[in-house]
Parts: sequence; C-alpha cells; structure tokens
Amino acid sequence: MKIGFIGLGNMGSALAKSLVKLGRHDLLLSIHNQEKASLLQAEIGGQLASNAEIASQAQVIFLGVKPHLLGQVLTDLKEEIAKNPAAVWISMAAGVSLSDLQEYLPADCLVRIMPNTPVAIGQGMTTYSVENPDLAPLVEKLLSASGKVEQVPEDKIDAATAIAGCGPAFAYVFIDALVQAGIQNGLSADLSKELAAQTLLGSAQLVLESEQHTAQLRDQVTSPGGSTIAGLVAMEEHNFRYATIAAVNQALAKTRELGKK
Repeated sequence: MKIGFIGLGNMGSALAKSLVKLGRHDLLLSIHNQEKASLLQAEIGGQLASNAEIASQAQVIFLGVKPHLLGQVLTDLKEEIAKNPAAVWISMAAGVSLSDLQEYLPADCLVRIMPNTPVAIGQGMTTYSVENPDLAPLVEKLLSASGKVEQVPEDKIDAATAIAGCGPAFAYVFIDALVQAGIQNGLSADLSKELAAQTLLGSAQLVLESEQHTAQLRDQVTSPGGSTIAGLVAMEEHNFRYATIAAVNQALAKTRELGKK
C-alpha cells in the first residue's frame, strides 16, 4: 500500500516511524518542509514527494497539518483530490470534525484520529472516529504497531485528545518534578530519572492489568502514619489533583477553539 504523509510535525513523524515497523508499505513523505522530510527519510526510508503527488497517488493519506492551515492546504489540492477519489484521508488536526473535513474530501473516505507521541516507540494511545464503519479495520491495522487504538464517538474525541494527546506533556512535567526532588535530596540526575520513569511505567502497567480501582492501588502503597500518606497530604495541600483536572479542561477548551478557527 502507498501511504502518504502531508505534515511531518512531531505527530506525523511519530506515526510514520510506527508504520515502518509493519514493513510492507511504501511511504511518501511531504517535502513542504524539506529539512524535516529529509531527516525523517534518513531515519526510516520512504520517498520524498510534493503534497500534490501524495494527494494524487497515495491510497492512504495522513494529514498532520495544523488546524488553521488545513482548509487552505486541501483547497490547493482540489484537483489532485478529485483525481484520486478512493484515497482514505486520516486527519490528525485537533478540533477539526469529520463534517468540517467533508467540505474538502469525500465523506465515505474520512477518518479522524488523535495519536500521541509514544506511538513512535509502539507505546502510544490513539483514539479515532469514522462515519464509514468499513474503514475501522484498516485504521486499526495501520496503527497496530503504534500501541493501543480505541474507536470513540466523535463527540468524545476532543475529551480523549485532552487526556491522551496532551497527557504525555503532563506526565513529563510530573517526571521532571520527581527528578528534581531526587537531585535535591542527593541522588544523581541519571538515577533520579530512572527511578521516576520506571515508577510511572510500572504503575501505569499495573493500572492496565489490574481490575482494581486506582484508589485501591493507591491505598496498597499507603500505610497509616507512613511516608506515602505524608506525601499524599502534601499533594492535596498543593491542589495536585485539581491542577491536573484543570489542565485537562483547559486543553479541551483550547482543542475546541482550534477547531473553530
């Protein structure tokens, strides 16, 4: 299958890296940003191509264009889109709905996805929405090497984006804070990073594999009068959970705002 990427930002590049692991597709990488395209080609292979060549030749096209630029990009490709009506278009534009995309692209060939950057190492979380159910198996097959993939109703995908799409940045802030605390208390930076990252990795895996509620898992670490409860109380005093919820809600509001521009 010939798969094109129009837009090779962090997300587009990460998905291209995951697709290489499937090992049986021809990748077309947009040269709109020549430097990024060349660097990615040096890492994963593929062919460099113009947006017009991708739109007219690829069987599947990933759109990694920023929301406010998407309309103009697709307008400029109107003739090429018409020449390749069977192409499946997979949009990663935050906040841009399937109905918005239908102004430029065939309705039955549209998919809306929101991956996160860990897809590059096969540990991502991608949500997607489609109106044509026949496209669901293709999406899940193409993303099978990227990590977990979940179909959601389109009216829920913005909320999913605020958690999974933006969530890695929130997690990195928490990891960095743990690292800084380790350094403050005499641990090396490398050891602090290993302790923090592996702790979050293992905790997350336990959440996924356990049938217990996160509150139950928390209580298993929390002895009466112990060190953990002292730390948890400090987190509550500084509104850690409120700040996290507020971050997701602000990200959701911004996502919806971006889709209206």
